[in-house]
Formats: sequence, structure tokens, C-alpha cells
Amino acid sequence: MTRQTSHRSVQITRETEGVYIARNAKGAELRFGRGEGLLTPVDLLLAAIAGCSSIDVDAMTSRRAAPERFDVEASATYVTEDGANILEDITVLFDLAFPEGEDGDKARARIGAALQASHDRHCTVSRTVEAGVPVALEERPADAPA
Repeated sequence: MTRQTSHRSVQITRETEGVYIARNAKGAELRFGRGEGLLTPVDLLLAAIAGCSSIDVDAMTSRRAAPERFDVEASATYVTEDGANILEDITVLFDLAFPEGEDGDKARARIGAALQASHDRHCTVSRTVEAGVPVALEERPADAPA
């Protein structure tokens, strides 16, 4: 087995209480938090899972035909137990339609394999969640350079 690694990071900056800006290394930004008109971190997790697989499935099916409809919904049960929160039963539902004809038939025939390949190999987000990778929350020492 060959193992390759690369580093990824996102910077979070507080805009106001409960409102934050996430920035990636390429400079793309996303405003999120608590409040009207904002996606919450839980929303972003569901969007990341659905988005990751959407990119995979889109790439694998659109080679055959452009979709007429490509809608994806990620949902989960939000559970609070003994004061701790977790999502359970995460489901990603793909609602896809391709044009009639040979190319559309080829795209439709590829959907199942594309979903399976995304789940088993390609979608880093859902594979990481399912693997239960540990998360460490640490504080930068006050005398450390930022």
C-alpha cells in the first residue's frame, strides 16, 4: 500500500459574537455561525459530506451526459444525550435526472457505481467521519508566534 500525505488547513476568524469567517489557503471565504441567514457548523458538516460526494458523482456521471437535475440532500438525527451532542443516521440522498437517449442512459447506468466509489474510496469527508478520526483541541501558547 502506498501512502502519501499533504497538509490542509482552514483559518477561522471571529467577526462578531457567534459569527465567523473561514478561510482556506487559496483565499476562499465562507461566513458561518449562529444567527439568521447563517449556516451553522452542523450545516457545514452535512454540506461537506454531501458536497464531497456530489463532486465525485458529478464527475463520474457527467462524462456521459450533463444532468438535467442534480439535487442532493444530507440529513441526520441530532441527538443530545447526557449533555453531549452528536449526529446519528447521516443520509445523503441524490436526486438525479439525465436526458433521454444513449448518453443519458450511460450516465444513469453509472450512478450506482459512482455512489459506491465515492463512499468507498473518494469522499474524504464521509470516509473521515465514518473512520472516527480523533480531533484534538489545543491552545496556542501565549508566547508562541502566530
